[in-house]
Amino acid sequence: QVQLVESGGGLVQPGGSLRLSCAASGSIFSINAMGWYRQAPGKERELVATITGGGSTNYADSVKGRFTISRDNAKNKVYLQMNSLKPEDTAVYYCNADIRVGVWYDGMDYWGKGTLVTVSS
Repeated sequence: QVQLVESGGGLVQPGGSLRLSCAASGSIFSINAMGWYRQAPGKERELVATITGGGSTNYADSVKGRFTISRDNAKNKVYLQMNSLKPEDTAVYYCNADIRVGVWYDGMDYWGKGTLVTVSS
């Protein structure tokens, strides 16, 4: 069994910062790409940022220059540093990882249950 557990969400004022963390645990052989997605009320889930095992990153245009994704491969963790937060960043943020559970297995997508980020004064 593989689990992804997010933490770090909460209420923050516009212009503030938050750092999200996601820890992968269970029967993990290797982790390929990891990423963060978000879903605002009434909207579809969208990509926020991804990071490969080698550290290459990709960001949604709406968060470039404000958010930074990073990972700790030794700890099977991924982080999202969010600065200069705006009300439109309010959403449930989900962790995603492409994980192999054994040498004979292809990577599969796993998702966390999400953490709520609310940006409001």
